[in-house]
Amino acid sequence: MSKKVKVAFFDFTSCEGCQIEVTNLGEPVFMGLLDHIEVVEFREAMSEQTKEQIDVSFIEGSFSREADRKRLEDIRKRSSVVIAYGSCATIGGINALKNHQNDYKQAVYGKDAEMPHLDSAKAKPISEAIKVDYNITGCPIDKNEFARIVSDLLHGKTPFVPNYPVCVDCKMRETVCRYHLGDHCLGVTARAGCGAPCPADGVPCEACRGFVDHPNQEALTKVLIEKGGLSPDRAKTKSRMWTSNYRSEQ
Repeated sequence: MSKKVKVAFFDFTSCEGCQIEVTNLGEPVFMGLLDHIEVVEFREAMSEQTKEQIDVSFIEGSFSREADRKRLEDIRKRSSVVIAYGSCATIGGINALKNHQNDYKQAVYGKDAEMPHLDSAKAKPISEAIKVDYNITGCPIDKNEFARIVSDLLHGKTPFVPNYPVCVDCKMRETVCRYHLGDHCLGVTARAGCGAPCPADGVPCEACRGFVDHPNQEALTKVLIEKGGLSPDRAKTKSRMWTSNYRSEQ
């Protein structure tokens, strides 16, 4: 019998929803994976921890505290492969909304704002602190995509990470464009791979998987104004929910 691949899950600034989504794989799929992997650390599902070498480490959450750099570097040193999973880890995610605010701590925590454990910097992707080998985007991740990427790695294949817009997914499932319905949508620059369930259900894409590489943000703002009916100010900030680190305006 071949040796099982040692896998660990770590979390930083996040809600840990992506870890929960992994547990939502369900018994048939997850138990099938356990035939090939050995989970050596996974805070949402077990109390055991490890200081040993790891074959594949999955990291959830954004890098928002300099104090976390040492721990991240230790994980990188002990891991053959590091995968950032979830939008917080891959692009900074919703946490990065604070990057555009000066008084967020006071607004959120009030009189407790200056407590030491709340001290943090800008929320950034994990790749700002250590080398990341692969990204699994989404908020939360798509559990089926996660299973596929793990399967690819187990079979020695390079995981496929989409780098085309959500519009492609919409066309493939014959969803009527939100703009044709007089609505707005971020799908023209958002990274696909989710199957575009939101537009199919009548909800505009909010780019929870981030943008494609080198997105044309100027064109996105223009179409949001001219076709989506948004005001210029709203169009400029519309994509900040998950993609604040792509935006520089304050």
